[in-house]
Amino acid sequence: MNNKVIIIGPAWPLRGGLASFDERLAKQFSAQGFDTSIYTFSLQYPDFLFPGTTQYSSEPAPEGIDIRVKINSINPFNWYKVGRELRKMAPALIVVRFWLPLMGPCLGSILRIVRKNRKTKIICLVDNIKPHEKRPGDIPFTRYFVKSIDAFLTMSEQVKKDLTGFTAKPAALVPHPLFDNFGVSVPKNEARKKLGLDPDDKIILFFGFIRKYKGLDMLLKAMADERIRRSGIRLMIAGEFYEDRKEYDELIRTLNIGPKLILHTDFIPDSEVRYYMSAADFVIQPYHHATQSGVTPLAYHFEKPTLVTNVGGLPELVPHEKAGIVAEPDPQSIASGILRLYELGEPLLHANLLLEKRKYSWETFTSALLTLAGKKGAGGIIPNS
Repeated sequence: MNNKVIIIGPAWPLRGGLASFDERLAKQFSAQGFDTSIYTFSLQYPDFLFPGTTQYSSEPAPEGIDIRVKINSINPFNWYKVGRELRKMAPALIVVRFWLPLMGPCLGSILRIVRKNRKTKIICLVDNIKPHEKRPGDIPFTRYFVKSIDAFLTMSEQVKKDLTGFTAKPAALVPHPLFDNFGVSVPKNEARKKLGLDPDDKIILFFGFIRKYKGLDMLLKAMADERIRRSGIRLMIAGEFYEDRKEYDELIRTLNIGPKLILHTDFIPDSEVRYYMSAADFVIQPYHHATQSGVTPLAYHFEKPTLVTNVGGLPELVPHEKAGIVAEPDPQSIASGILRLYELGEPLLHANLLLEKRKYSWETFTSALLTLAGKKGAGGIIPNS
């Protein structure tokens, strides 16, 4: 019997949401009795292609996870070596992340070699099949990759729809599970004390890497709305700039909203995430366009009602005026939505949110992956194909 599962994707010592997700997924498979390892990147992006300050975590390695730093995304000799290693290992299941066409040649080549063992099922966990920012080579790189996959799991209806433009292979939709690997929430007053915030302020949170498609520009314009100015609401921005911040600084100056902002624009370590989430009244996701977002399940874990814009798969996760607000992607609608969050109040939204968050379990997620692979068995044992 073969119960070996390999996850291919970012993990420690790399940092960020994808790495955190892969590590949590590995823990779930292990908890269910699977012999689980992660194959991550020795080189994920060349430095000149990486928009942040560093790709690497300052946190210690997560405990209890077998992480193998093996893959060089730009070295074909490495792809051949890793592919042969995995082909010989013959795991029952490989779960591979796909979030960027740039990874298509590397991952597609490795998986083509693995498939020659005729024993391993390969399921792709698709974050985006179409990238947020277009680059030359996107379509051929993606087509090359998808041919190496047996089936796909998406976390939003939009991505599942986009996938049909590349393949007719089996695909399932399961919502992003709760990001519950950042610790437990702390009392709001304690979190605000930790971050040096006024315990009585009204504070909303924009969390995560700052990129054009995430719509921080619209949120800044919403903060300049006269209704927001009069309300006393402040915006905390917690996340690193992944693009030139000059236009944001200029927008803040032009709108004269500096005093309304709390800026924590360095990378937020995993161990600090709970303080930012716990300190906020509400989480705001003002995206211009999106597929899905890891911030929503993170907010659900910390039981924070959320405003999302009506784009991509975001509204699927936030029932309007129950677990949060769905606004249109424009500053006036976002401003109105923020005010409506405060009108509804945390207690009412929190009660509905508790019901909603029950849908997003990791066991449901792993079950969907195993079903796609046609792998079943009690006690975490996967029969050979």
